[in-house]
Amino acid sequence: MGEKYVIGLDYGTLSCRAALVVCGTGEILADTVQPYKHQVMDQTLPDGKTKLSRNWALQHPQDYLDAMEITIKSVLEQTGICGECVIGIGIDFTSCTMLPIDKEGTPFCMKPGYESRPHAYVKLWKHHAAQYEADKINEILSRGQYREKYKIDEKVSSELLLPKAMQILDEDPQLYAEADQLLEAGDWLTRTLTGSGKRSASTAGYKAWWEEGRGYPEKGFYEAFDSRLQNFVEEKLKGEICPVDQAVGYLTEDWALRLGLCSGIAVAPAIIDSHAGVPGSGVLEKGQMMLVVGTSSVALALSDKSYYGKGIVGTVKNAIIPGYYALESGIAAVGDSLEWFVTNCVPESYYRQAEKEGKNIHTYLSQKAAELNPCESPVMALEWLGGNKTPYVDGSLMGGFYGITLQTKPEELYRALIEATAFGTRRIVESMEESGTKVQEVITSGGISKKNPFFMQIYADVLGLKLRVAENMQTAALGSAIYAAVAAGKEKGGYGTIAEAVRAMTRVEEPRYYPVKENQETYSRLYKKYKEMAAFFSRWRA
Repeated sequence: MGEKYVIGLDYGTLSCRAALVVCGTGEILADTVQPYKHQVMDQTLPDGKTKLSRNWALQHPQDYLDAMEITIKSVLEQTGICGECVIGIGIDFTSCTMLPIDKEGTPFCMKPGYESRPHAYVKLWKHHAAQYEADKINEILSRGQYREKYKIDEKVSSELLLPKAMQILDEDPQLYAEADQLLEAGDWLTRTLTGSGKRSASTAGYKAWWEEGRGYPEKGFYEAFDSRLQNFVEEKLKGEICPVDQAVGYLTEDWALRLGLCSGIAVAPAIIDSHAGVPGSGVLEKGQMMLVVGTSSVALALSDKSYYGKGIVGTVKNAIIPGYYALESGIAAVGDSLEWFVTNCVPESYYRQAEKEGKNIHTYLSQKAAELNPCESPVMALEWLGGNKTPYVDGSLMGGFYGITLQTKPEELYRALIEATAFGTRRIVESMEESGTKVQEVITSGGISKKNPFFMQIYADVLGLKLRVAENMQTAALGSAIYAAVAAGKEKGGYGTIAEAVRAMTRVEEPRYYPVKENQETYSRLYKKYKEMAAFFSRWRA
C-alpha cells in the first residue's frame, strides 16, 4: 500500500497552517502558512463604511476556505506526494469563534444583502463586545444553582458561545431568527468539507457547557437569561456531538477536486487549537501537563477527576484524550508582555549594543538578566498585562512593577516579568493540585521553549519540576494530524486509538531543564511575596 499521510490544519487568529505528516512516524514533511486576507476586523466591515464599536473582533469565513485551499495544495506541491496517499484531514481552530449560517450552511455575511450587518460575520474568540450579555449571565447565575449543577466557572467570559449568541439576539434579532444554526467556525469547516452536521465534542464541551451523557443544559437554563432562548439548543445548536476519536464525516467529491485529494477520506472533528497541542506534545497520561509558551501561555493537565473554579476549566471528559478530563488555564500575556517591554521600555543604547553583538534584543536582555541571581534585584512584577485567568478570573486586572529605584536597569525589569509569568504558572499548578491532580511532568512547546534557555530555567526553578520539550515546534498542527490518523482508522493506514497514534507520531526530548536547589528555595520565598502582592492588587481598581 505504501506510506500514508495525513494533513493537519491549524487555524490561528491571523493565519492558517497546513502540515503534511507521515502517519507512521509523525514527521512533518512540509508546512505552509497563509495569512487571512481580512485579518481581524475591529474597525470597519469589508464595505469600508460600516464602523464597528469598541471590543468587536470579526473575521470573514471566505478567508478560512481560501487559506485551506492554498496551504493544502502547497504542501502537496512541495513534497510531490499524490493526493491518493492522503488518508485524512484534521482541523484545530480558535474557540469560541462562531458564525450564523442558513439551512444550506452558507454564512450570512456571504449572502447578498447582509454584507453590511456586523452580526452576519464570524465573531472571533477575542470578540469582547458581548460583555453586557456575559455580565447578565453572571448576575443570574449568582442567584441560583445553575453554576454548581452545570459546573460553570465563577465568571462566564464574553468569549463563550452563549454571550455571543445573546448579543446577536439583542442587537439583530431578525438575523438571529433567520439563522438555522450558530456554529463554531471549526464545525462549519468540517460541515463544509463533508456535508455532515455533527458538532465536535471539544468545542461543545468547553465553550457551550455540553457534557457527555447529559448533553446541553436543560431548556429552563437558557430561558432564565432571556425568554426568547427557550428553545435555544433545539433551534440553534442542532447536530449530533461527535467524539474526538471518530470521523465527523468524509470528504465530498467537490472539495476533493478543489484540494487535490480523494473523495471519501476521513475528516476528524474540529479541536480547539490549544487542545490539539496536547497529543501533539506527546501528553497522554494523568499527571502530565502541557505548557505552551508563546505570546500567551496555555497549561493543560490530564486528570481522572472533574474540576472547575479559580479560572481553571476541567469538566469535560474525553474531549481531548479519551478517558481523561483536561484541566485548562494559562497566562494571558507572556511573550506579548516581553514584546511590550522591549518596544516601550528599553533605551536605544541597548538596541545599539545588541546589534553590535549580532543579537536580537530579547537574546541580549536575557543574557544580561542571566547575570543576576534570584533575589539580587528588589524588583517584582505582576504579569497581568492581559488580565488574570487564575485565580482571580478578571480580565480588567492590570500588571505592574514594585521595587523600582533610580538605579533599576532594564534587565532587572525584564527578568522580573519572566519571573512573574513563572509565578503565575506555579499558581495554576497549585490550583490544579488542590483539585487532586498532582502535576508530575511538564512538557513544553511554543517558540520560547526552543529559543530562550534562560526563560525556561527560571520556569524549572520556580515550578520545582523538570521540563521536557516537545521535539516538534508545530504541536497543534501535529495534534490535528493525529486526530486525522485516528479518524482514518487502521484499515486505511492510520490508528485505532489516540494513544496508539500519539506514541507513534510524537517525540519528546529527555528533560532539558532541571530545578537548581538553591534557586528553587529562593523562588519559593519570593513566590510567597508574589501571592501577597497579587492578593492586594486583585482588589485595587484604577
